[in-house]
Amino acid sequence: MLFKKDFKQQTINAVQMGNGTVAFKGIKLNVHCFVVDGVLIDTGAKSLEKEFKPFFKQQDIDQVVITHYHEDHTGCAAFLHEEQQLPVYMNGIMLDYCKEKPDFPMYRKLFWGKRSPFHAEVIGETFSSRNAAWDVIKTPGHAIDHLAFLNRETGQLFTGDLYCKERTKVVLREESIPTIINSLKKVLTYNFEDVFCSHAGYFEDGRAALQRKLDYLLDLQGKIIKFYEDGLSPRQISSTLFPKKYPITFFSLGEWDSLHIISSVIQEHIRNSP
Repeated sequence: MLFKKDFKQQTINAVQMGNGTVAFKGIKLNVHCFVVDGVLIDTGAKSLEKEFKPFFKQQDIDQVVITHYHEDHTGCAAFLHEEQQLPVYMNGIMLDYCKEKPDFPMYRKLFWGKRSPFHAEVIGETFSSRNAAWDVIKTPGHAIDHLAFLNRETGQLFTGDLYCKERTKVVLREESIPTIINSLKKVLTYNFEDVFCSHAGYFEDGRAALQRKLDYLLDLQGKIIKFYEDGLSPRQISSTLFPKKYPITFFSLGEWDSLHIISSVIQEHIRNSP
């Protein structure tokens, strides 16, 4: 199977950005790592380790912090911990999972590689780098252990997969739109300017981008609830709101699907109904 890979790096506002891309049959996926003030945020995918290694070795890194356990963010963690002797920190929820060989579908292994087990330590509510104090913000929704990191000195917010794109069309089966909405509301209470997203990259006016995403999801949630209360089934709602079918839905055998957006909103609505 021919997977095309690419890697680019750039520096924006003292943040070193490495961006690896994997493409196959019309599906193109990418992931960023960021280095600032001695901190590496996320480690990229195992399938891109050859591309990321020179980037890592160019950097002056003291510690690694991980936004969440997904394999495109933790794929090079074992290399960084074992060969580069760097401490790795993440939310404690998935620590034991990361110590074992990962269990995820074949298509994800094809794109992102088979992540090696790695050791990480539990990150606190804050941490320090050479010249800054950082807030660790719990932002579940995309993943149960998802975190965002805010550099208090620079006002730079690293959002992992909280943003990705403004108008969400498909999500993983495990994702919860109402939880993502709450996480967006939470980060918007903090004082920040620049936003660095693990997939979309850099946003100069990051607050406005996150607010637009929140507004879109709130509007979408309202439409889903109205259709549900009018008697439409989840599949009917999905077909109405998302008539286009995306290649990732077929390639992932439904692990990525617009239907999961509908289901997560309806499930939360039912839980909160009297």
